[in-house]
Amino acid sequence: MTLLYPLHLAGTAVTLREFSEDDTKAVHALVGDTRVTDYLSFDAKTREQSDTMLAGIVDRARQEPRTEFYLAVDLAGSLIGFARLGLNGVQAAKLGYAIHADLWGHGHATDAVRTAIQFGFGVLGLHRISAAIGPNNTASIAVVEHLGFTLEGRIRDHVYTGGIWRDSLLYSVLTHEWPAQPRSTTHTAGRS
Repeated sequence: MTLLYPLHLAGTAVTLREFSEDDTKAVHALVGDTRVTDYLSFDAKTREQSDTMLAGIVDRARQEPRTEFYLAVDLAGSLIGFARLGLNGVQAAKLGYAIHADLWGHGHATDAVRTAIQFGFGVLGLHRISAAIGPNNTASIAVVEHLGFTLEGRIRDHVYTGGIWRDSLLYSVLTHEWPAQPRSTTHTAGRS
């Protein structure tokens, strides 16, 4: 696969774009907030840890072949979250996403996830996209169920966060299950 960088995916309300070094403050506001990370597979990060995380995301975006699409969710010029497709095998990816807690309940996660999935199936040619979600994350479960994901089962003691092991519910959607979804996303990519 050719390098798809920099990537810009337009959803209905949000845009998925590459992270930049200028995103340090916004990234820390997201991944340093326990309201957000309590639902993720990692604990809240210090400013230094957030900066290290961001540097890794920026570096991996330029690798070829690109095996991860870790994109900033941008709303009207402000970073409000992330959406990630981690390629893991033949035509498969793991989905991850988060939105800043102050903006929950406005449909931004649904728009970001829909945009990422359309890119995964339409441009990357994926066959399967899966998401592992904590059983108590009812809002995230509602997002994937609304978008047509199927519950496959429970992964016991899947992640270790907050000093405890946590189960995850495994959801997936296959490419032939996706065509009924609206196709409003446009994308652009170029070489830098």
